[in-house]
Amino acid sequence: MADEKEKQKQGQINIELDEAVAEGIYSNLAIINHSISEFVVDFVSIMPGVPKSKVKSRIILTPQHAKRLLKALNDNVARFESTHGEIKDYEQPPMPLNFGPTGQA
Repeated sequence: MADEKEKQKQGQINIELDEAVAEGIYSNLAIINHSISEFVVDFVSIMPGVPKSKVKSRIILTPQHAKRLLKALNDNVARFESTHGEIKDYEQPPMPLNFGPTGQA
């Protein structure tokens, strides 16, 4: 019995969530870039009539974790829609993005 409990403890991860992180950060835009070794997801909050915004959070993932995240999001969206109905995806006009001054040669 003790061996069984010890095996369970070895397979568990203790994850802490502090108050500041638990509050979350609102984002209505995600910008995704990738290289051979990583995916970079920048989360931004764009407000109507405000011409400038900042990246609020950046998450860097390995390609394997990016694929797992994609699968987890697909699974969760499917479960959400089976309970609450289809999520409508409204057409958005293209948003010009400016990441500061451009380089010159």
